[in-house]
Amino acid sequence: MSISKTYQFSEVEDKWYSYWLEHKFFKSVPDEREPYTIVIPPPNVTGVLHMGHMLNNTIQDVLIRRARMKGKNACWVPGTDHASIATEAKVVNMLKERGIAKADLSREDFLKYAWEWKEKYGGIILEQLKKLGASCDWDRTRFTMEEDMSEAVIDTFIHLYKKGWIYRGVRMINWDPRGLTAVSDEEVIRKEVNQKLYYIKYTLTEAEGDATHIMIATTRPETIMADSAVCINPNDERYTHLHGKTVKVPLINREIPVILDEYVTMDFGTGCLKVTPAHDLNDYELGQKHNLPVIDILNDDGTLNDKAEILIGEDRFTARKKITVLLEEAGALEKVEEYRSQVGFSERTDAVIEPKLSMQWFCKMKEMAQPALDYVLNGEVKLIPDKFINTYRHWMENVRDWNISRQLWWGQQIPAWYLPNGQFVVAKTLEEALTEAKSIDATLTAADLRQDEDVVDTWFSSWLWPISVFDGFKNPDNADINYYYPTNDLVTAPEILFFWVARMIMAGHEFKGKAPFKNVYLTGIVRDKLGRKMSKSLGNSPDPIDLIKKYGADGVRVGMLLCSPAGNDLMFDESYCEQGRNFANKIWNAFRLVKGWEVDATLPATNAIAINWFNSRFNEALAEIEDLFAQYRLSEAIMAVYKLVWDDFCAWFLEMVKPAYQHPIDAESFNATVKFFENILKLLHPFMPFLSEELWHDELFGERNAQDCCIVAQLPEIEQTNTQLLADVEKLKQVITEIRNTRNTKQLSPKEALELHVKQSSAVDYQSFVPVISKLGNISSINFADDKIAGAASFMVSTDEFFIPLANNIDADAEIARLQKDKEYLVGFLKSVNAKLSNEKFVNNAKPEIIENERKKQADAEAKLQIIEENLKFLAI
Repeated sequence: MSISKTYQFSEVEDKWYSYWLEHKFFKSVPDEREPYTIVIPPPNVTGVLHMGHMLNNTIQDVLIRRARMKGKNACWVPGTDHASIATEAKVVNMLKERGIAKADLSREDFLKYAWEWKEKYGGIILEQLKKLGASCDWDRTRFTMEEDMSEAVIDTFIHLYKKGWIYRGVRMINWDPRGLTAVSDEEVIRKEVNQKLYYIKYTLTEAEGDATHIMIATTRPETIMADSAVCINPNDERYTHLHGKTVKVPLINREIPVILDEYVTMDFGTGCLKVTPAHDLNDYELGQKHNLPVIDILNDDGTLNDKAEILIGEDRFTARKKITVLLEEAGALEKVEEYRSQVGFSERTDAVIEPKLSMQWFCKMKEMAQPALDYVLNGEVKLIPDKFINTYRHWMENVRDWNISRQLWWGQQIPAWYLPNGQFVVAKTLEEALTEAKSIDATLTAADLRQDEDVVDTWFSSWLWPISVFDGFKNPDNADINYYYPTNDLVTAPEILFFWVARMIMAGHEFKGKAPFKNVYLTGIVRDKLGRKMSKSLGNSPDPIDLIKKYGADGVRVGMLLCSPAGNDLMFDESYCEQGRNFANKIWNAFRLVKGWEVDATLPATNAIAINWFNSRFNEALAEIEDLFAQYRLSEAIMAVYKLVWDDFCAWFLEMVKPAYQHPIDAESFNATVKFFENILKLLHPFMPFLSEELWHDELFGERNAQDCCIVAQLPEIEQTNTQLLADVEKLKQVITEIRNTRNTKQLSPKEALELHVKQSSAVDYQSFVPVISKLGNISSINFADDKIAGAASFMVSTDEFFIPLANNIDADAEIARLQKDKEYLVGFLKSVNAKLSNEKFVNNAKPEIIENERKKQADAEAKLQIIEENLKFLAI
């Protein structure tokens, strides 16, 4: 087939993705092969593709495509998460646009609208992932609120309740006043914001001499009506006169005690702390310790209730402004200062989070945490990079009970049924609940029972994901779960290491007796080049689909991977995608070059050295890439492929073997080049699936049937390398580079053939490289001699000296200056090497190969210095 002048990636991408789907290359069913399984971290059903998804799913696709090409049964399970808070917010907004209020609907009617929204808008992100080239088994797509998956959630709740690991109680939780629900810690985004610090006077009930009040500094004056005490450090000598005293809360004049506790930091603020147990977690724990009353002055929507006594019905932030005026009028406000501090915001609604005491369902975590910690510490589950092990250990050793209830309708409804007397039973259905309830009160009917309105936390379904996607709860011994579980690799973000990864390990141990995956590859955060996290609010995040349209999916994939070592943040710049696109164009143009060669089978083979060298170089790179993949160093792996293709294959090998203009190439060189190109396409495919598949089917490689595709081509096996040849060619490349540099510095035409004289002291067989040096350096003749050449430009490669006669064109002064500069560098370099080798600690502790390498550097530098000294004397004559 003819090949276009430029790579038209948009046409290529649509064509081959459709082809892969049509021929079911992504589909996996259990067979006799070794399985390789990845379950996608299910994106929210409300989500659209962002840069974090791009990175995460590119890595997953590289791993799954590579496993497929290794002959494994590769299964990548896609799906979405129902995202209770985010989806309910979307549905509420949709209803508002239609003039419908959620409060006017029954739960059943609301859920009909929610499913309508999900069917229309949910899962957009999965379609976008196809544009990236994600080779998921789309026939296995799952959704966390499918009937079977929801049933697994309910069964899990009942199982853990019966074990005594789920309970109901009042605890301090994160409350979203806009979403009207509890939220988990991972759904709270901490932001540093500008606030004000209010200094408020609390009057002493009984004056102590001149002391009539104490000063409290707070950022939340609207909560003073909920104060239960003022706390001071017992060691604070400024306030010894307050021990055992009481003060009055400004504006409402309620009397509260002064308590003593070393929790208070004496050198922060005024050293006096207002204790508001209902509205601060630390205050709550202090209140529990000192048996203080809990006064909750806020309604669920963040307005003040009757217990506040003043400003009833006002929003908390409006109340803050108004109470400032009231305090000032009462003479209780000393001053206001600007203050910056961290404030928690709801990830879903962006409302400021309220700490709130609430009756909720909780899951005990301590019992499940230890086995999940052991899996990581004993290496059964590897965290990549392992720097996250200590973080994981800290979380697991300090685990808190999990608030699993959410005050929403979209999600799996908690299977608890309340009796008229306030008692409850936990059961799967109303019928089962009634049976249990009758053991408490035989007169009860179904109409007497009321199911808990709350749903379980979304994470309570996603922690079952690696098991539930294979129906491992409904049918715990089915073929899929037995074959694919445990999965191989999980690719996710460090910020959910505890909230999702650890919990999946807990669930895997509890329900399958083994961890759900072997490796956890932790990506970094995608940031802009200024180091800021990419976000819509900052406007610093490009649209991934726009990037794909501009640079091609392969270009974007390469660009993302080039700058994303595991566990480290990615400082993204669009230039990386441009680099990826340029790489694709380089490969395309190299292919056009080879395809355009005319072959003459009668010509003798003349490129044996080039062929043998690149064969060794390819296998050397292949071994390096295999090792990098084994260590999950994907960023370095793509760089190794990049250098192999751009530098070694395009810049050197093709230049070595390509025929002269309008001349044919011999058949042996051509066939070897085509074979090399085919193997390169295999290496490229996991990273650049579309380009590699397009070129794979070119007629240059012969006839291919419908199933003979690059996506399932077997990766090359590592063969032996000629290390001596590799080392010699590296020196050869330096020689050619120096010849070209000499042309540039002396302003000699590339077309002008030059002589080259070699004064050799190394064991490199330059004689065998004469054809390559002549071709790539445009050298008319190469002479091997023992003497230096007068009036010649010179350079050194290792300890060998090379001279290019220039007649009267050489500038002796300039040559002396250059040699002096080289000498200065070598003297400094040798000094640092000698310092290392004279350091007894270094010599005793360094590996033998490192010491040997330093000694080799020392010998090379000394030899070069000696030659430079000789050349300087020669030029001075």
